Amino acid sequence: MHIFYTPDITQNTYTLNEEESKHCIRVLRLSIGTLVNLVDGKGGFYTAEITSDNPKKVILSIQKVETEFNKRNHYLHIAVAPTKNIDRLEWFLEKATELGIDEITPIITDRSERRIVKEDRLIKVITSAVKQSIKAYHPKLNDAISLDSFFKQSFDGDKLIAHCIDHGDKKYISDLVKAKGKYLVLIGPEGDFTQNEVSEALNKGFKALTLGNNRLRTETAALSACFEINYLNR
Repeated sequence: MHIFYTPDITQNTYTLNEEESKHCIRVLRLSIGTLVNLVDGKGGFYTAEITSDNPKKVILSIQKVETEFNKRNHYLHIAVAPTKNIDRLEWFLEKATELGIDEITPIITDRSERRIVKEDRLIKVITSAVKQSIKAYHPKLNDAISLDSFFKQSFDGDKLIAHCIDHGDKKYISDLVKAKGKYLVLIGPEGDFTQNEVSEALNKGFKALTLGNNRLRTETAALSACFEINYLNR
């Protein structure tokens, strides 16, 4: 069944915008009487019937509503340095959305090769993955922020930082994650965090994390953390 993202849905009928209406009728070739699914990004999963197939203004009648659809038992926030090749960051956002993630923050570090991020494009990637993987919850994408400013924000939960500096007591995710908790994971740029950034994170209550012996690309490291935390909370 086809799925549409409808974050502003509030009533028993809903009108798709012109772009979605055209896609619904001209591309998918749906017609009056066809059932479709809607998600609002806040846990609502809807079954709706097409009652008007105007390609500029498709009208839907809500038939069934499910709340907290496939709600996960934990909260995952990954703060990751944007990659020089933006396609790699988009790949991470797509796959993390499919696996399950609640919040993403692009962080600008001392060694960041990319310091400007166009959030509008990234949100479209996330929304597409939400629809493709039938998620009722839409991950939150925050504006890019410097690591220093990010450290000033509060977070209620376990705070972890993955880095490649070869000293200090680093533990595996399985040793640090408690089931059904809230987690914040920091992933650095291709050149890794600096020693000063790691020290600041540890002073702020972050715990040092290793993702294994292999040296991973930024997006791979972020996805690895996402996968393992979801797996441990299955």
